[in-house]
Amino acid sequence: MWIRLSGEGSLFRQVYGALRAEILARRLAPGTRLPATRELARELGVSRNTVIQAYEQLLDEGYAAARTGSGTYVAEILPEDRVQVRGAKRAAAGGREVLRAPARLERHPGRAPALAARAQRALDAVPRDLAWGMPRRRLPYDFRYGEPAFGDLPLETWWRLTARRGRRATAAQLGYGTPGGAPELRSALAGYLQRARGVRCEPAQVIVVNGTQQAIDLVLRVLVDAGDRVALEDPHYTGFSFALRAHGAEILPVPVDEEGLVASVLEDAPPFRGVFVTPSHQFPTGGILPLARRLQLLACAARRGAFVVEDDYDGEFRYDGRPIECLQGLDEDGRVLYVGSTSKLLFPALRIGWLVVPEPLAPMFQQAKVLADTGTATLEQLVLADFILGGHLERHVRRSRARNAARREALVAALDRHLGDEAALLGTGAGLHGVLSIPRLPMRREAELRKACAARGVGIYPIAPYYLTRPPPRAAFLLGFSALEENEIAEGIGRLAEALAAL
Repeated sequence: MWIRLSGEGSLFRQVYGALRAEILARRLAPGTRLPATRELARELGVSRNTVIQAYEQLLDEGYAAARTGSGTYVAEILPEDRVQVRGAKRAAAGGREVLRAPARLERHPGRAPALAARAQRALDAVPRDLAWGMPRRRLPYDFRYGEPAFGDLPLETWWRLTARRGRRATAAQLGYGTPGGAPELRSALAGYLQRARGVRCEPAQVIVVNGTQQAIDLVLRVLVDAGDRVALEDPHYTGFSFALRAHGAEILPVPVDEEGLVASVLEDAPPFRGVFVTPSHQFPTGGILPLARRLQLLACAARRGAFVVEDDYDGEFRYDGRPIECLQGLDEDGRVLYVGSTSKLLFPALRIGWLVVPEPLAPMFQQAKVLADTGTATLEQLVLADFILGGHLERHVRRSRARNAARREALVAALDRHLGDEAALLGTGAGLHGVLSIPRLPMRREAELRKACAARGVGIYPIAPYYLTRPPPRAAFLLGFSALEENEIAEGIGRLAEALAAL
C-alpha cells in the first residue's frame, strides 16, 4: 500500500489527510495523475464514496485538478505556493502588503476589479490609516480628547442589566430587528432626549444607528447627490469632511469664531444643499452657538430649502448653567436632523447612536438603514433601553458633569499658576476638552512643543488638522480633561510649562 491511513478520525478525513501529506511532501509531484477512485478504494479497503469525497475535498482546496475524460491530477501550483509568492511580494514592499488604487477606473484582465467612483474618491480624500480612536501612547499625562472618563462609568450596573437581558432573551429578540431600531430603545431615547436636550420627536422619528458616523453616511445617502454643495464649519469635525468628499459633495467652508458658526456668512453664500454644525460645543474650538445665531441659521436654511445636521456629541456636559436646548427643538420647518451617540455619554465601543429625522423623512431613513446593515445589534439596544428607563443614564450624566467640572477647574487653575498670561484656555463652557492658545508660539513650532512635552510624559494635540482653510498663525492645542484626575492635570500642566520654557 503506497499511502498509510492514520487510524484517527473518519475514513474520509484519513484518506484526504494521507493524500494531502503525500502532495505537500512532493512524493506526489505536481501534474501526477491520481489513481482511479475504484482502484484506490480497493487498495485501501474503503468504500469508493469515501475516496470520491476525499478527492472532492482536494479539488475544493486547490490541491488537485480534474481533467475531463482523463482523471484527477495533482495541481501544478499548490495553495501553499501561492501564499509563499504573496509573502515574497509583501516582503519586497517593506514588510507589509501595500494597497494601491488604480490611477483610472479601467478593467484589466488578471487585475483586481475596478473601483467604483465613490470608493476612488474615498481613497483620494480619506487617510489610508483612518481610525476614530486616537493612538494610545504611554504618557502618564495624556490630555487626549474625544473619550469619556472610563473610571467614572457605572459598569457594574451595565453588566448586571446585560446579564439579565441575556438570560431573558426571546427567539424574536435573537432574530433580525426592526429597521429603525428596537422599539423599546426608540421610545426610551425619545423620552430621554426630550427631557435632557429639548428634542421634540416621536419614537418613529428616532433611527438607531451604529454611531455618529453611520448617521452622517445615511444623511448623505438620502439627501445629498454628488456635486451638491454642503456648508461646513471651519475648523470642523473631520468625520464630516471625509464623508462629504467620499460622497462627491462640494464643501462650502463657513468661518467659526468664539461663539461658533458665523451664521450670517450663509446669507450671501452660493446655493447649498445642507449645513453640518456642532452648536452645543463647536468642535474643535468649543464655542456655544447663541440663540440669535441659531434662529438665523434656521431661518436661512428655510429660505434656501436646505437641511441642517446638528451633531450634539457632548451637549449634556455644560458647566456654566443648564445645558442649552438643542437646535432641533427650535425647528418649526422640519429642517433639522439631530445626531447623538453613547460615545461620550458611556463608551465608544458600545457603537450605538441615534438620528432624529423630520417625520416625513422617517420611512426613507429606515429603508436606508436596513439596506446598510439590516440593523444595529439588538441585545445592546435593549440593555441601553433598560439603562435609560431605570434612570441610570441621567444619574450617570449628573455625576459625570460634576466630576468633569472639577477636572475643568483643576485645568484652569493649573494653567493660571504655571503659564499665566502666556496662554489662554478657550471653549471650556461645555464638553470634555478645551483649546489651549499660546500667542507667542508660532504654528511652525507646534511640533517642537509636542515633542518636548512627550519627552516629559505629556500628550497634547494640535488644532491645525481640523481646518479646511489655512489655520491661524499661532499655535493652539486641544486639551482633553475628562480622562485625568485633578492631581494628574496639575502635574501635566506643570510639565507642559517646563517644555514651553525650554523652547
